[in-house]
Parts: sequence; C-alpha cells; structure tokens
Amino acid sequence: MKDKKNTNGYQWDYCSLGGVVRVNITSGEDIAHLGELDQKLWTVLSCPVKGLEFDSDTLKLLDTDGDGKIRVPEVVAAAEWLTAAVKDKDSILKGESSIALDAINTESEIGKALHESAKQILANLGKEKDCIGIEDTSDSVAIFKDTKFNGDGIITVKSSDDEAEQKLIETIGAKTGTSTDRNGEPGITAENIETFYAALADYAAWQDAAEAGKKEIFPYGDDTEAALAAVDAIKDKVADYFMRCKLIGFDEDVKGAVDVNAEKIGAISDKNLATQAEEIAVHPLARPRKSAELPFEGINPAWQAAFASVKALVLDKDFAGKDGITEDEWNAIVAKFAAFTAWKADKKGDIVEDLGIDAVKAELKADRKAALLGLVEKDVELKEEAEGIDAVNKLTHLYRDFAQFLRNYVIFTDFYAPRKDGGIAVFDAGELYIDQRCCNLCVRVEDMGKHADMAGLSGMFLIYCACTSKTKAETMNIVAVMTAGSIRALRPGKNGVFYDREGGDWDATIIKVVDNPISVRQAFWNPYRKLGNFITDKINKSAAEKEAASTSGLLNSADKVTTDKTAVKQPFDIAKYAGIFAAVGLALGALGAALAGIVAVLKGLAWWQFLLIILAIMLIISAPSCFIAWSKLRKRNLGPVLNANGWAVNSNVIVNNAFGKTLTSVAKYPKMNLDDPYAKKTPAWVKWLIGLLLVLAAAFCALFFSGRLADYGLKSPKQKKAEAAAQAKADSIARADSIAAAAALEEVVAEEATVAEEVAE
Repeated sequence: MKDKKNTNGYQWDYCSLGGVVRVNITSGEDIAHLGELDQKLWTVLSCPVKGLEFDSDTLKLLDTDGDGKIRVPEVVAAAEWLTAAVKDKDSILKGESSIALDAINTESEIGKALHESAKQILANLGKEKDCIGIEDTSDSVAIFKDTKFNGDGIITVKSSDDEAEQKLIETIGAKTGTSTDRNGEPGITAENIETFYAALADYAAWQDAAEAGKKEIFPYGDDTEAALAAVDAIKDKVADYFMRCKLIGFDEDVKGAVDVNAEKIGAISDKNLATQAEEIAVHPLARPRKSAELPFEGINPAWQAAFASVKALVLDKDFAGKDGITEDEWNAIVAKFAAFTAWKADKKGDIVEDLGIDAVKAELKADRKAALLGLVEKDVELKEEAEGIDAVNKLTHLYRDFAQFLRNYVIFTDFYAPRKDGGIAVFDAGELYIDQRCCNLCVRVEDMGKHADMAGLSGMFLIYCACTSKTKAETMNIVAVMTAGSIRALRPGKNGVFYDREGGDWDATIIKVVDNPISVRQAFWNPYRKLGNFITDKINKSAAEKEAASTSGLLNSADKVTTDKTAVKQPFDIAKYAGIFAAVGLALGALGAALAGIVAVLKGLAWWQFLLIILAIMLIISAPSCFIAWSKLRKRNLGPVLNANGWAVNSNVIVNNAFGKTLTSVAKYPKMNLDDPYAKKTPAWVKWLIGLLLVLAAAFCALFFSGRLADYGLKSPKQKKAEAAAQAKADSIARADSIAAAAALEEVVAEEATVAEEVAE
C-alpha cells in the first residue's frame, strides 16, 4: 500500500509482516531513497558483523568504520553509492553475482571510475569478457600478480630491476619484518626502510665510540667481555671472603664461626663429595685470615674453576708474580669494567649487528635509502587506481548481497517467508534435531550472560545448547525456538544434533531451558504436569529419605547390639502410643466425615451432572494457565533474543501461532498395525483381572438399569422417573381434593348464611 500522506516527497510501500506494519522495499528507487526513510520506520537500527550467516567480506565492506556494527547511516551510504554506480537500479534486487560492464553507470563519476577499474582488472587477469563478477575481484593476488606497483605502499623484490636493490629489500625485510603486498609477495614499507637505515647509523656510531675509547673501554683487549663475565661470577663470593676477614680482624674469637665449618663437612662426609658441590660451595671462598688478603692458592674446591678463569684473564695480567690481592686491589679490578659496562648498555642498532661492522659501514656508504624510498613513492602514486580496483570488488559484492541484506535489516521478509520459498534469515544458524522434532530457528549465542537477562522477555520456549563439532574442532552455543510438541523430556543434559547452514553436524547438549507456553492445549495440561512432577519429586525424595533413615537405623541398631549388650530395653509406654492412636483415629474420622459429605452431595446427581462438575473443576484449574498462554503466544517476540546478540531491533518481531507452527516440525508416523516381538507382554493375571472387572461392571449396569438394586439405595433412571411421575400424580390428586373441599366448605357457609338471614327475617 502506498503512503498517500508522505510529507518528505517520496511515497513508500507498506506491508504487514508478523502483525507489524513495515516499509517494503520493492524497487531500485526505494533503495536509492533509503536516506529519506525515517529511522523510526526501520526494523533494525544496528546489527553485528559477527555471528551472521552472510558473506563476511560484504559485511566488512558495509562496516565502513570497522567498529563491528552496521548502522543505518552506513546502510544509507552503501545504498546511495550502489544506486549511483549502476544504470538499472531494479537489477540490484536480483542478487546476481556478476554485472555487465555496460550496466555500470558511466555518466556518474563513481560509475566511470568503476568501469575503467573493471576493465583494468580483466586485463590484469588476462580475461576477455563483457562482465565482471565476484570470482574476478575477490582474488587480489591474481589481479596484481605481475605488477611492480599496486598502490599499497609496499615494495617487493619485483619492484626493482637492480640486483643490489633486490638483495637489500630482502635484507631489510629479514631485519625489520615484512608486510604482504597486494600481489601476495612479502615486501617492505617506507617505515621499514627508515628503521633499517637508522639502525645502521646507530650501530656504526656505537662501534665508532668503542674505537675512540678502546683502551679505556677494553682494559683487557678482546678478552674484556670474557673477563667481566668471570669477575661477575665470583664477585659476591669475593666480597663475602673479605667481610669474613674483617670480622676476624675485629675479633679473633669469631674465626671458628666464619671459617670452614667442620661439622657441616662431616655431615656429608659419608657421601660422594664430588656430587656435593652445592653444599661445599656455601663455605668461604678461601680460609679467612686476619691479614685480609685473598690468596691465589687454597681456593674452595667448588669455586676453583671459576677462580682459575679470573686468574688467567685478569690476575695474571695485573698482578703477575703475586700470591694474593687485597680488597682495594680487587675493587680496582671491578672498577676497570665500568666504561665497558656503560658502553654495552648504550648499544643501539642491534637488528643489524649480525651483518658485521664492515657490511654496515659499506651499506651506509652505498646509501641506497633514497632509491628504495623512490620505489615506495612510485607505488603510492597508483593508490587511486588500486582503490578503484577495490571499489569494483565492493560493487560486485553489494550488487549480489545488498538486496538480501535489506530484506534482513529494513524489513524481515527473509524471516517471515516460507522456508520452501527460500526464506531463511541471516541470523538463523541452522536446524536442531531433538526429541523427535526439528527446530528450524536456531540463533548463535555470543554472550550467555546477556541472553540470561533478555531471554525471558521473548515469551518463547527457548532451548540453549552447547554444540561441538569434531570435524571442525570448534564449539559454539545456540538458542533454539521450540513452538510445537511436548516439553516433558526437554531438560538440561539431553542430547541432540545440530546441523549448520553448510550441512555440518554438531553434537548438541541442552544447558538451559526457558519455560514459556508452546500452545494453549499444552498450557491446559500444564498445571497437572507440574503437580505430577511435584508429587513424583516429593515421593522420590521421601522414599530416599526413608531408605537412608532405615539404613542408618539398621546400622545403628547393629552397632548398638555389638557395643552395648548390657543395655536395658525400654518398657512399652501405653500412654504414648494411646495418644498416637487417638490422633490417627481423629484424622481418619475427619477424612471419613469429609468423604461422607462429598458422597451425600453427589448421591442425588446423575452421571452426566457428575461429569459436568469434573469438567468445571478442570476448567477452573486450567483457565488461568490457558489465558496466560494465549496472551503470551500472541506476543512472542524474537526481538529480545536478537538484542541479546548485539542487534538493535527497532520493532517487534512477532512469532504468532500460525507462523510459529512453521518453525518446529514434529515427527508424524503413518497409521499401521505392526507387531513388535520385543514389546512388553501383558501378564495373564492382568488380562483375567480386566476381564473380571468388565464382567462385574456389565453385571452392575444390568442390575442397576433393571431396577434390581433399588433395595440397596441404587435406583435406576427409569425407577427414579416413575417415582417422580407417581409423586407428581399424587400431588395433583391432593391439590384436586383440596380444591373440592374448599368449594364444599364455601357452599356450606353460603347455606348457613341463607338460613341465618331467613331466621332474622
């Protein structure tokens, strides 16, 4: 229906879907004017990019700001761009995967650029045809395979014809990392080049500083680094030795305490001392002495190898011919490494170190930095052309998918369309088979916490399942909408099978159930189902408690007999049990009185009146449940389920009774008379008992309806009718006699009055 009162100049078509009026998209002009449609009339205001059964590349193209959500302004921008790019706007509704080159609108700036880029793509691919499709534009590697430059700011070895530059590009990529070029090859950017040459300069300057201060920085020449490592290995142990010597100088009485501990050595003397290096290493580096000099001989065996390295690299050079050194002399050795340590800490350009200083200086001298940056600039110059090729990819994707997207965004026609006609929404993940049913509407669950809060608002019976695919080694959660069949067996832990849109099967296990009415008929029996479950649970719980109590009592009794044989049996308390029997008697009496009252009320009722009373009671019990179910079934709304997944649904997505029946199919078997050899056989005594009961019932009916049970207070309907007729006849005769008597009395009174008058005269 057209909007006759549209004030913004464009008349929209409207339709009713799911009991809600929606704007209908029926033409290319509708798509072109989406920007004029009031956002209040859109079915959806925002939808997530993830979790949809829709081409992911198309969704990324629509999500222009990359925030993971597609909002109305982004949809409007895509609609305006697409309708400006094609000549026949109505062709967008067909959803074709390719577009003819002459169908591109070259009269617009957008279309003209797209047309040229499309021809360039086909030329790069070596194809001669008059149309271009997604299979042509999606493979950027194939499009740019033989191109030196492609506008992405990345150069590869193919970007240069100079062998030295090619090797340099490889070296820079190896040292600074690579990026993937549009042609699929690894390459480098201007940032990589700048980083590499900065590292060359830093490393060369660092090495130059070492050359300038060589004598100070390398006190032990080429062995300086090894000497530092050797000194660091025993530095703490040497400091410990000199402190022990100072303590002896302070008080000679402590010499035994700070010297080698004979008791500790004795404690391990029964072991292989060659394996006790760690234990021996805790003792002093050498025997402390008052002279506070570290001897070169008599070193702790656990430290001899480390000390020998220091002696060979340092002590033999600085103190040749001496037998030991003082603490000041040791500290002077440590201080010699300060300049070397500072130089090492100031190291820069590590990434090019393994090239060697000679290669670094040679590369700096060659100075090919400007040439490489020039190649990057040449590549960037083609950015507009490359973006045009990307735009053609956008065109082919939107030309195929945009109409479908609108059917799931502006209007939910894919959701409400019959499945046999291809109607399946982008949020529908597949089908769940469980408990002889197939749930056709299953939605991926991204956040169980949000769904726990929102699910109850939908008014639908929801089954949450954890799904596992062994072939894909993946897991996911889904929520299935159940709209038909019994719900008795649907509980957490029950297993089913989920089939995704690609036909892949997943093991599905129910983890949560949101209980809402499925039908009014099911709601009618719901109170009795709940009562039955309650009674069953109570009986099971009581039985379990009694079994536990019985077992505990039996064990306690056995324990009491075996451990306390002298216990005296308690005498029978007649008063106690008399009270119990009295209470039981009163309860039975009250129950009997109640039953007698009910029987008295029902005694005068016919069988059909009795059935009416039962039906009335059932209606009173079930009516509230049925009314609630009827009310909820009219308002079942998928919106909260989608909102919990990140959608911003702007209107109700009603699932009424008629539509709901299409969302769940129940198994139906043909009527057949089949023999089951493994079926449970009815025992003979049960058959005899049923036969006897039927005979007794037939005899009772025969005696009852023949009137032979009247002496026992059970009169047949015929007898009751005859008695009622006789009573009515008797009442009629009595009334006639009363009338006749009254008339006779009136005659007597009249005669007496006449006589009285005559006497008076």
